[in-house]
Amino acid sequence: MAPSLHSKPLVLQFLLLTLFILGTRLDASDPVLKLDYYASTCPTLFEIIKKEMECAVLADPRNAALILRLHFHDCFVQGCDGSILLDDTITLQGEKKASPNINALKGFRIIDSIKNKLESECPGIVSCADILTTAARDAVILVGGPYWEVPLGRKDSITANYALANTNIPTADEGLPSIISKFLYQGLSVTDVVALSGAHTIGMARCTNFRSRIYGDFEATSGHDPISESHLSSLKSICPPTGGGDNNITAMDYVTPNLFDNSFYQILLKGEGLLNSDQEMYSSWFGIETKELVKKYAADPVAFFQQFSDSMVKLGNIINSDSFVTGEVRRKCRFVNT
Repeated sequence: MAPSLHSKPLVLQFLLLTLFILGTRLDASDPVLKLDYYASTCPTLFEIIKKEMECAVLADPRNAALILRLHFHDCFVQGCDGSILLDDTITLQGEKKASPNINALKGFRIIDSIKNKLESECPGIVSCADILTTAARDAVILVGGPYWEVPLGRKDSITANYALANTNIPTADEGLPSIISKFLYQGLSVTDVVALSGAHTIGMARCTNFRSRIYGDFEATSGHDPISESHLSSLKSICPPTGGGDNNITAMDYVTPNLFDNSFYQILLKGEGLLNSDQEMYSSWFGIETKELVKKYAADPVAFFQQFSDSMVKLGNIINSDSFVTGEVRRKCRFVNT
């Protein structure tokens, strides 16, 4: 007879539960993707995407974070297959209205613009999934982040999965053990959890996602520091405890909100992480490994950039194997081909 979970220490309980969940996990191992996939069929691919992203980020630096978030939310639901881009139709329920996505995702028009340019240059060649993956890399570079090479050759799915979008994507108030489980399910590691969370060095969060944090344990984790208390008062003025304001926004990295750097981790060291899910990496007693990584990246921006690049390649390598059989290159990223 198997020993009862209740007889085990909490950390061991978590590990056993994770192993059970991971029985059918996805895998972020090397898929059949190539750096030169479009070398002969669309050699201007990278130039076109880069130019469009430059225009978008110049118009509004926050667009970098929007595209990066789109890519993350795409890959965590049946792999990096462009399913996040699909609109609802009579015959297809997309992922855009799932709980973690509704009111949280923007940037679709940027991808539409890139797709239109590529269809003019190389009709029917470049998948929307590859466009989004490459655009996310360029977005990071344009706000000061690292470069990494993007293997290509993904196909666009002809399906979306609303249910998986509701269960697979980590949320702002989720506990660290649950978030780690979701990353492990994708074939990603605890190191990837901490490194990819560093994407929150750019972008904004909505009041509904940080209200419980600022009216909860923010004061406890920040140590009642006068500067922290002033910052907390500012956050409370943006996000009232009741009576609306759910869509009011503020930067997750209030120090350098439009610059991709390691200040996000330095904020966590001060106990000032805006989201519960972020601060838990440093403050949770489950975070023995994550706490050390937060300290490492806070002190060493080169180490953070290197690991972020490696983790983004792993993220982009989460594939939907079905899409290589039944997938396509969509003419319009919002709809499957008819």
